[in-house]
Amino acid sequence: MRKQVFSLLVNNNAGVLSRVAGLFSRRGYSIDSITSGTTMNKRVTRLTVVASGDEQILAQIEKQLAKIEDVLDIKILADGQSVCRELIMVKVKANASQRGEIVSVADIFRAKIVDVETDSLMLEMTGTQSKVEAFLDLLSAYEILELARTGITGLSRGSKDVKMFEDD
Repeated sequence: MRKQVFSLLVNNNAGVLSRVAGLFSRRGYSIDSITSGTTMNKRVTRLTVVASGDEQILAQIEKQLAKIEDVLDIKILADGQSVCRELIMVKVKANASQRGEIVSVADIFRAKIVDVETDSLMLEMTGTQSKVEAFLDLLSAYEILELARTGITGLSRGSKDVKMFEDD
């Protein structure tokens, strides 16, 4: 079983996200993560869906996604041919003696401190999934109070396969 990242350009219509997610649930496929946001053209949304399965299941997912009326384009974001990132925010319990250690971990991973309270720090970090996991492993030595992850988003490298859609 392997993970595959699908980058979809879809019409920015009500219910598109529901139809994409519904395709997975109807067929019993699992979504590892899904992100959504408008593109430069406000009528087009980019959905990034990460799914796991064997080659046959992943090929079937791609074929089924192509059948959805509002799907304009599908790209497979392969390692080495794309850039994928995830954003996390993590709130860590931190007393005065722990702050310096936590700040050092944040510096190593180029994380930003986005909030400081008397008993906690909130950190923001962007990176590959493996970098995010390594960061969280080091922070696990402290009490993690809350964690939010965006899921993976990404784009293919270069400009040769960019799809442009006219904005009317």
